[in-house]
Amino acid sequence: MADLDADWPDVRSRLMRARGVAQVQAVSAWGSVAPRAVPTQGVGTLGRCVIDKQIGQGAMGAIYLAHDPGTGQRVAVKTMALAREFSGADLADARARFLREADMAGRLRHPDIVHILDAGESEGLAYIAMELVEGVDLSHHTQPEHLLPVPVVLRIVARVADALAYAHTRGVTHRDIKPDNIMFDSPREAVKVMDFGVARLEDASRTRTGVVLGTPTFMSPEQLSGQHTDGRSDLYSLGVTLFQLLTGQLPYRSESLGALMRAIGQDTPPNVCSLRSDLPPALGDVVALALQKHPATRYATGEQMAEDLRAILKMLPDSGPQAVDIPLG
Repeated sequence: MADLDADWPDVRSRLMRARGVAQVQAVSAWGSVAPRAVPTQGVGTLGRCVIDKQIGQGAMGAIYLAHDPGTGQRVAVKTMALAREFSGADLADARARFLREADMAGRLRHPDIVHILDAGESEGLAYIAMELVEGVDLSHHTQPEHLLPVPVVLRIVARVADALAYAHTRGVTHRDIKPDNIMFDSPREAVKVMDFGVARLEDASRTRTGVVLGTPTFMSPEQLSGQHTDGRSDLYSLGVTLFQLLTGQLPYRSESLGALMRAIGQDTPPNVCSLRSDLPPALGDVVALALQKHPATRYATGEQMAEDLRAILKMLPDSGPQAVDIPLG
């Protein structure tokens, strides 16, 4: 499988030129740049993409439906208002970080990873254009009334584990694996991991402000405490995702953010088999291994996790879609 397609070298050369411009700019000038405004619909452009309409809102900016006039391809464009989130030297560093991450993520060519088509920065507004994918994100299937059959869950998570293994061997970690960042098209059983190249920049914004945006429930203990992370942190997050897809609840629930963070760092999560009597004990072992506190005692690679999930899948009776009755604690 090729890591690069014909378009990416041109994108990469533009990113490198942009990075060079950033290095020669006076740092003081960055603090005065206002993020560029993009119309919610109409004829705005970002890079080679023409903006059609806004379709969502991310943590640092809007998400647009757009198209490439050269090919007619419809794409999704995620924007990040760097000049609103950072200033001075932090802004210059964030811009360089974004270009570096976009360069690395743009090289990934895997059938279960959303393909980045273009990336850049214009007047304080960073953007990533990516393939437009069908389906819904998996958060829909974490609700007790919408849980997927166990065989489907195992196939999905095994494919995500394989996709992460592919990225990790190329030096790319995700840092924000959760159901919201995994798209699933049920009729085709297609799976796509989203937001490679974005999470690290958003994480830098959280670090700068000292505020945890959203909940930390999918973060590994080492990521939550600001320690060094590698691919095993992604596998922890995938373990939390698997737990929620199987049970309709999270491994840790607490009334306060502080208590939740302590639980993630110290408490043993419940075994999924204690929440669902129809799950094989081996599956409880897989989830428990993925959720180990220390990365050295977790799965070392995504291939290992995928292999175990597929071994369990072979032992399950073949079953189609069915209602799942989950007791809620």
